[in-house]
Amino acid sequence: MKIHIEDTIRDVAPSLLVVTVEADVTNAETTDELWALLERAVADIGSVTELADINKRPGIRATREVYKALGKEPNRYRPSSEALNRRAVKGMELYRINALVDLINIVSLLSGYSIGGFDADKIEGDTLALGVGREGEPFEAIGRGQLNICGLPVYRDTVGGIGTPTSDNERTKLDLFTSRLLMCINIYGEEMPVDDVVGMTVGLLEKYADAKNITVNYHRP
Repeated sequence: MKIHIEDTIRDVAPSLLVVTVEADVTNAETTDELWALLERAVADIGSVTELADINKRPGIRATREVYKALGKEPNRYRPSSEALNRRAVKGMELYRINALVDLINIVSLLSGYSIGGFDADKIEGDTLALGVGREGEPFEAIGRGQLNICGLPVYRDTVGGIGTPTSDNERTKLDLFTSRLLMCINIYGEEMPVDDVVGMTVGLLEKYADAKNITVNYHRP
């Protein structure tokens, strides 16, 4: 999958790095072993992080700054990594979804990066354009209904928006029938080293989603 970063994003996030991970996968219900890893990540974050410090994590802070530069209020439309961290610190239970979603949540929690996870077979075309949401642009967020994406960074295929750092779209969401995965790791400001993030991601995919034909690519403005 090609990623085209539009000038509207390049202007406010010149140091952005998008890491894409593509793989043939076998999705399944989350095993107890994988869930235990997620619970451990939640406990680790909760034990070392205060609620007031979450938005100071470098990856989260940089994403919030991009929101502000685009005119979006990050306290109202929190990046997904921030929302996950807040649940962890507050002691709120996370939802058990499926292996792919839950392993992505582990990576996002520990790295501080918002990550889009898409069923690649549901994406129209071979290029995603990363631009800015427009006023009135339709976007059915997973589990949230219509989301006002005006001012949010948004990935679009030839049909429309499929993902923002706040939420992905129902149309391309991961389910138990997903056999081809596309992950977009959005690094607006570096926190966990990129090689460590990729290594953790690939390891989890191989162990818990029987990932094959894994391709990792790096996209900059």
